[in-house]
Amino acid sequence: MATLDLIGSSPRFRALLTEVERVAPVDSAVLIQGETGTGKEVIAKAIHEASPRRKNHFVALNCAAIPSALLESELFGHEKGAFTGAWAPTIGRFQTADGGTLFLDEIGDMPLELQPKLLRVLQEQEFERLGSAQTVRVNVRVVAATNQDLAELVNKKLFRADLFYRLNVIPICLPPLRERAQDILALTEFFVAKFAARLNKPIDLIPDEVVAVLEAHDWPGNIRELQNVIERAVLFSPGSVLRLPLGLKQTVKQPSESAARTLADADREHILETLKQTDWMIGGQDGAANRLGLARTTLIYKMRKLGIETRRSSRPRGIRTLTDEQFYAAANW
Repeated sequence: MATLDLIGSSPRFRALLTEVERVAPVDSAVLIQGETGTGKEVIAKAIHEASPRRKNHFVALNCAAIPSALLESELFGHEKGAFTGAWAPTIGRFQTADGGTLFLDEIGDMPLELQPKLLRVLQEQEFERLGSAQTVRVNVRVVAATNQDLAELVNKKLFRADLFYRLNVIPICLPPLRERAQDILALTEFFVAKFAARLNKPIDLIPDEVVAVLEAHDWPGNIRELQNVIERAVLFSPGSVLRLPLGLKQTVKQPSESAARTLADADREHILETLKQTDWMIGGQDGAANRLGLARTTLIYKMRKLGIETRRSSRPRGIRTLTDEQFYAAANW
């Protein structure tokens, strides 16, 4: 994973990276599940880069982006004259990925009639091109991904049970961005640097109030949505201070006044209870901010807004170590 940019330091993300390192050395099929925009292809590439197959091809195919009539040819290739327009023999993605990894995104959209042939390749590592009776053998590791509930599709007879079990040897579930609020600042800094360089527009400051809005947003589009918002923010910020697009502020849920008071009371009690458990230690690995999944500055901002006065912890303060810092390991989201 040395060549990728895997960004985050939250407990959920660190656990995910540990899981990637554990499953990468084996050849078993992997099924990555997660909402749209959570970075499923990035994790698939991370598995490939950490595996013995890293020197060979990583080939990606979105099963939902190719018409059903052409998907078989894309996967397995075809011979000349196999169908109208097949003017020359063509190898498919399985042969291209021979010795490496084939990433099948949106696997839940694969047509039922094609699933038995995919099951055979997974089990036997062999297939025939369209229009050919010659068997082709390959050595490919398959990593599949979906944002659908495949088990539910199996119950509805829309996905083969045997293929589901064959793909689901190693299941990996990606957390949505709303459950990784602690990583939003690090992701924002990464995307700001990326788009500032691309657009030749330096951004020197990300204000705390901007971070607070980003961390409060629900992010239904997850990391992909955050990336698009930051690109737009960099483009339209009038100076070197990052300013958010107005549209984002409008999408943050605004509860009624009575509901807001109730939510604020619940939020205040939750923060107070966490502060008591940590002996009023805000930062650090064992601090309240880490337990709440928030950046230290965001927790302080929330405490001020809720009228919670800071207190000095009775614990001795240690020297700050790298475990409190956000880290960058290596692929573009």
